[in-house]
Amino acid sequence: MEQIPSKDRERLRALAKQRQELANSPKNEEIMKKWNALAEGRKESPTVRLLFSNFGHEVISPRMQCESGAARGVESYLLSTMVGRELFDDDTPLSNELPIGLRTWASPFGIGAKTSRIPGKVGSGYHIDPVIEDLEEDWEKLKGGRFGADLKGTVEYCGWLGELFGDILPTKIVMHSLTGAITNPLVHLMGMENYYLSMYDCPDTLHKVMDMATKVYEDYYDFLEREKLLLPTVGISPLPQESYSYTNELPADSAVKTTDCWGFLESQETTAVAPEVFGEFVFQYQDRLVKRMGLLSYGCCERVDAIWQDYLSKWKNLRKLSVSPFNNEAQVGEYLRGTNVIYYSKPRAEYVTNPGPLDEEALKKYFKMVCESASGCLFEMAQREVLTIFGDYNRGRRYVEIAKECIERYWQP
Repeated sequence: MEQIPSKDRERLRALAKQRQELANSPKNEEIMKKWNALAEGRKESPTVRLLFSNFGHEVISPRMQCESGAARGVESYLLSTMVGRELFDDDTPLSNELPIGLRTWASPFGIGAKTSRIPGKVGSGYHIDPVIEDLEEDWEKLKGGRFGADLKGTVEYCGWLGELFGDILPTKIVMHSLTGAITNPLVHLMGMENYYLSMYDCPDTLHKVMDMATKVYEDYYDFLEREKLLLPTVGISPLPQESYSYTNELPADSAVKTTDCWGFLESQETTAVAPEVFGEFVFQYQDRLVKRMGLLSYGCCERVDAIWQDYLSKWKNLRKLSVSPFNNEAQVGEYLRGTNVIYYSKPRAEYVTNPGPLDEEALKKYFKMVCESASGCLFEMAQREVLTIFGDYNRGRRYVEIAKECIERYWQP
């Protein structure tokens, strides 16, 4: 691994010490009580976080000090683990070990996507340039899905970090949840319009593609079991949609089969189709993967209210459901009330991203609706899809403070 200049090394060690102090603080102990309550299915004090994945240029980049490339990568990660706690005073949990993800991957198709962006423009928007124009004619191009792992590289990286600051902050290899995305990578290959039209023009071929991709993931799960690469997915282990794997239903000491682990699925690309179309073209394939998972976290920005009763409710291992503003949030609350499924709220982002001062009254009114919708449910709130806080850390901190105040006032267990 790259040698780190002494100045950069001292910077990383200082950050490691800061992070360990946060992990050992009374504040973190209180936060962990909230996450443990969720893990045990107790409706006590919901967690609130402001997620910064889309505005790292405001909360991480300006605070970078390291000069060498390798050191800057570590510095960025250390800072990222502390943003929620350090800048926003939210409920981001911190462990006494720095989690390092085991390098594994799975790609359901054997062809890469192409996208284009407006030159010179800064932003997250892009255009999909289809590499599959006609699924009937080109579906064989999709063959060749692959998967793999780099345990050796992960271990070596952890050892390198250990030499840097392991005496202050040890590392721990963790596993991400089992993946199984199909509709997202497929739409990135053919575009949304072509994908929707394929359901009508060549349904048999689309089924063939879905089955092929599902088989890739099933083989990937077999590979993880066979090569003994599975790790427990509990506690600080990451779940997609920027959450965590806190649970007392899965083994914490070892994982032998994929049914010992969390999994994650979504299909926001089909949110505009009728529920029965989702059932025909998506659910039956997801169901094969869900059977291989121990617990399931489901959803991104799609409507889950429309497909709950006939489909999602059938999964008895579902434990976390994404509830975005595209849903009838009160209806989802009715569905989840009294169950062991966490109402994972992702509030509207514009209240924090609109220019000018926070409209606190409008925000409180909105949060009141969210909290009342989630009353009686296991409740986790994470503000995602925020593109900017205008570099104002106090804005983010106040936003979190208002969310907590509204939960205290309006949410009922």
